[in-house]
Amino acid sequence: MSSPKRHALLSASSANRWLSAPPLPRLEQYSPHSTSSAAAEGTAAHALGEYKIHRLLGDQFKRPASDYQSDEMESLTDDYASYVLEQYQKAKRYTRDATISVEQKLDFSKYVPDGFGTGDCVIVSDHLLHIIDFKYGKGVRVEAKDNPQMKLYAIGALEMFGSLYNVDEVETTIFQPRMGNISTWTINAKELMHWANTELKEKAELAFAGQGTVRYGPWCQFSACNAVLRARYDYHHKLTRFQLRSPSLLTDSEVTEVLEHIDDLNRWAYEVKAYAADLAINHGKRWPGYKIVEGRSTRRYKDEMRSPRSLKLMAIMISIRKSCFLLQS
Repeated sequence: MSSPKRHALLSASSANRWLSAPPLPRLEQYSPHSTSSAAAEGTAAHALGEYKIHRLLGDQFKRPASDYQSDEMESLTDDYASYVLEQYQKAKRYTRDATISVEQKLDFSKYVPDGFGTGDCVIVSDHLLHIIDFKYGKGVRVEAKDNPQMKLYAIGALEMFGSLYNVDEVETTIFQPRMGNISTWTINAKELMHWANTELKEKAELAFAGQGTVRYGPWCQFSACNAVLRARYDYHHKLTRFQLRSPSLLTDSEVTEVLEHIDDLNRWAYEVKAYAADLAINHGKRWPGYKIVEGRSTRRYKDEMRSPRSLKLMAIMISIRKSCFLLQS
């Protein structure tokens, strides 16, 4: 029986979050973590891509099976594997003994407490380290420029291969085929390690200790406790200064300020309702002024990622005052 997969508190994939809001990882330990079909699909795509890279390299590798595999996934993982092989062949033209590692565990704990992660593809040659990350998602475009996740992988790779190759430059690539996005960024290896020894180390120590300030921003989007972050409340609470004004009296800059909040306010309203309903239905939580009733709405969720499993029966919370709490019918 295999042991459960170990997860780092300060993971590379969440680095943008804990570098911007250091206390979040410790706060998230008290929040339930759910998985989604999109995450499972991404895992399947990674496994298929890994298999195809190994086959192109001439390795014996068992093809993974998954219900998520599709014609689109077949085509896009072909593209990913071909891109990786092309980059490896390019490296070998300059360094005959260039190496390639697929799904390589990387340790950067010298700079981040208990820090480790898995690099999708690491290609190392004299003077150049190339980190390639496969993103199968299509919801958010991811850029390679100054990407903390990629920088952490690169630091781990330099720790692993730095004594074998004279690496001067680090290249990071995000391969995101469903967004038509191949984003590449280059940084000097010494500059990267200076960042590791200064800003990274300092903020990682704060995050591991659960200290610092939670600053609300886009980096909080995928936080497990995003629905109940006080920093999010404080961020939107600034709008109360407009509550006694007519929209026609707002200046253009004030209207712009309100507009900047609207999309996240809509998301937040949904997330808070889902959070409250989940606690009430699954954990017996009582919310003053509200009760649980069986829902009769035929409305379907468009975003299953945010829909708690407990709500699949369309159970909704309705105010004792007869106003709808979770969903409007």
